[in-house]
Amino acid sequence: MSPATRRLTTAQALVRFLSAQYTERDGVRRRLIAGTWGIFGHGNVAGIGQALVEYADVMPYHQGRNEQSMVHAAVGHARHLNRLSAQAVTTSIGPGATNLVTGAALATINRLPVLLLPGDYFASRVADPLLQQLEHPVAADVSVNDTLRPVSRYFDRVTRPEALIPSALNAMRVLADPAETGAVTLALPQDVQAEAYDWPEEFFAERVWHVRRPAPDPVELAAAVEAVRAARRPLIVAGGGVHHSEAEQALKAFVDATGIPVASTQAGKGSLRHDHPADLGGIGHTGTAVSDALARTADLVIGVGTRYTDFTTASGTLFQNPDVRFLNLNVTGFDAHKLAARTLVCDARTGLEQLTGALAGHRVDAAYVSEYRAGKERWEEVVEAAYRAEDDSAAPTQTQVLGALDAVVGDEDVVINAAGSLPGDLHKLWRARSPRQYHLEYGYSCMGYEIPAALGVQQAAPGTPVWALVGDGTYLMMPTELVTAVQERLPVKMVLIQNHGYASIGGLSEETGGERFGTAYRHRAEDGTFTGAPLPVDLAANAASLGMDVLRAKTVRELREALAEARASDRPTCVYVETDPAPTAPPAEAWWDVPVAEVASREAAVRARERYDSQVAGRRRHL
Repeated sequence: MSPATRRLTTAQALVRFLSAQYTERDGVRRRLIAGTWGIFGHGNVAGIGQALVEYADVMPYHQGRNEQSMVHAAVGHARHLNRLSAQAVTTSIGPGATNLVTGAALATINRLPVLLLPGDYFASRVADPLLQQLEHPVAADVSVNDTLRPVSRYFDRVTRPEALIPSALNAMRVLADPAETGAVTLALPQDVQAEAYDWPEEFFAERVWHVRRPAPDPVELAAAVEAVRAARRPLIVAGGGVHHSEAEQALKAFVDATGIPVASTQAGKGSLRHDHPADLGGIGHTGTAVSDALARTADLVIGVGTRYTDFTTASGTLFQNPDVRFLNLNVTGFDAHKLAARTLVCDARTGLEQLTGALAGHRVDAAYVSEYRAGKERWEEVVEAAYRAEDDSAAPTQTQVLGALDAVVGDEDVVINAAGSLPGDLHKLWRARSPRQYHLEYGYSCMGYEIPAALGVQQAAPGTPVWALVGDGTYLMMPTELVTAVQERLPVKMVLIQNHGYASIGGLSEETGGERFGTAYRHRAEDGTFTGAPLPVDLAANAASLGMDVLRAKTVRELREALAEARASDRPTCVYVETDPAPTAPPAEAWWDVPVAEVASREAAVRARERYDSQVAGRRRHL
């Protein structure tokens, strides 16, 4: 007897297949593809678009305004749900597809799952050249979708209906694998999308992808225990892998048992609650004084779920103890081997639990605990000073904006940011109260991430207050998904901070001899410089024109009132505030390498190079 089949188009088969995929970890099941974002054009409207109509009862559809933004929204969703659920994004061919590249890079760099479904040219080549087709002179099988290959963890072009079966299964395998996940691209020629095929019924059966918790190798575990027992000044660097593994309680148990302090990367902040006595806050270029001081003298650095970016290592200048060694617990061998470390390749929660058990009775010296706790207390005074406003009737500084928000949010609130000067201030100062509260995308530090990511988080956590902290530079990059928030009735809260330019890069430009060139939003003067008055733009009015409720705050007092009103609102709400540009954030406690011109005639660049040469001399290669 022939196996049962179902005659569907390729696009219909794919949507039906996606609706039946689940993940499971620790006995909890989730939809693997919880919904599909889409903007339609000739490359997908009659294929995937028709299929989403056909199966609207099993595949939720979300309408976006920008293809890059849709990927950001999907990434925000996946991160908030610890990578156990993802969303798909469908686009047309041409610019719709190439607009995916930035979002795909962000997803893959941050190890976050998203499924990309761009349209592609006719596989049959009957319409050639097609509207928006890239006619490559020596490679006829190349399309603009090939730009997604280097930023995808898995890529396939489905040129026949039956080829979808292995390709779709491989796509799910990668999305659900904590060691492999990232952006997955299935390029779909538009004629193949609409072509019918007799699909085996088994293809549409419910399928559960078990998300592994690999245990450490016994030999590696024994070596790790030996390294920890021998260390006198160990320091944990908690990365995003702690959150992805839901290992926060395992980390707390390890720290409570051993007394080893924890410093966090941008992705790992909140691994311990801010008021835990061993939580030292951020580490690296934007880290706290206590974290960076301990990092310089640490003899063992225990990295848990971190990629060790240059912000974390202060471009190789932070870990200065001549005898420092590294022990890296990571689900991927690629990251575990960084800095010539001893490796513990395993799931973060499983590894921490086994390490805690194997170290039973071991604890660091009481004097070391007293040292870092005293440093933590001193840093808390710095935070209080940065947050404090002596005059409630004055315009707030940026750090006072954070202080006002800190006073309003609850443990369940989520704060989202990605670029500008805010990530540094937040990493140093924010008091993370729960594992999911601090949502900083700093693997790619992508301007424009915050607003769409807030939509994805709000979808993942209905009823949770979600805050998008947005500077004027980021807002002007990508405000369009505010319309989506209004359309989808997603009550996100946006704090829009106006400081009239790229303040973060302006400061970096000044430090590196660039004299803040091209970083201010101002009129061009007669001599060609941008030194005139600020541009007369009204970003609050723009947000209102896109459907947001807008609250304008001119003083610290008005800001506090506006934030409280926004938090209570059940509509998308913008709190607009123009900040005092005077810097009030604590200065950087560690260096960051941005190469400076080796020769120059301008004095600012000459002085910057002198400073650079003095700093770069402290770089180490850990071998």
